[in-house]
Amino acid sequence: MNVKHKIRKSLWRFGYDFSRFTPRTHPLARRKQILDSFEIDTVLDIGANVGQFAEQTRSDLGYANRIISFEPLNSAYKVLKEKAEKDPNWETLNYALGDTEGNQEINVARNSYSSSLLDMLPSHVKSAPDSKYIGKELIEVKRLDSVFGELCKPTDRIYMKIDTQGFESQVLSGAEKSLFYIDTVQMEMSLMPMYEGELLFDEMFKLMRTKDYELIAIETGFTDKVTGQIFQVDGLFHRF
Repeated sequence: MNVKHKIRKSLWRFGYDFSRFTPRTHPLARRKQILDSFEIDTVLDIGANVGQFAEQTRSDLGYANRIISFEPLNSAYKVLKEKAEKDPNWETLNYALGDTEGNQEINVARNSYSSSLLDMLPSHVKSAPDSKYIGKELIEVKRLDSVFGELCKPTDRIYMKIDTQGFESQVLSGAEKSLFYIDTVQMEMSLMPMYEGELLFDEMFKLMRTKDYELIAIETGFTDKVTGQIFQVDGLFHRF
């Protein structure tokens, strides 16, 4: 057994592993290459929570261009806004995106980031008890098509990330006109039902094909800690 393998086995005992940071083997390296290859200059961070995706895009991927984060929950938005104030290329907006305009009640999860406009199914709560709903909050919802012209230019190279806990298809429905100007889309997709009424992976894949996007990468997402079953993945789509 060589030294490298011995070190790797030692790390496994503590729940760690290591791999080369290359697009062939590492999802973040692959995402960085996608951002660079497609010359992305604007990231739409839809369902930002407290800014985890934006921070990762900055620190791990080295992306320095514009980020616009959308987060409807007041408590999460307060944290998000404080983080973004230190970054001149990071804008924040305190509303959700969907297929309608107006006010709606969102279900607030104990862990915050599992909050959704849709009802959660028991299978989700069983696998992640911290995702249990603990209340509701009245939020503002807008269609991307209604604000896109104020935020982006037709010449922008846009990467849109959607993490809205089962509400992804509604976000796309409210972005019919905007999608023409959006090069790349990253969105959470469920392999099994997690929220009431959400579209599953195969349905979302077909939907994106009708909008002239091709699936270019998949990243592992929410996984059951006991069984190892993957419940959600992130699909990355690009319009060629």
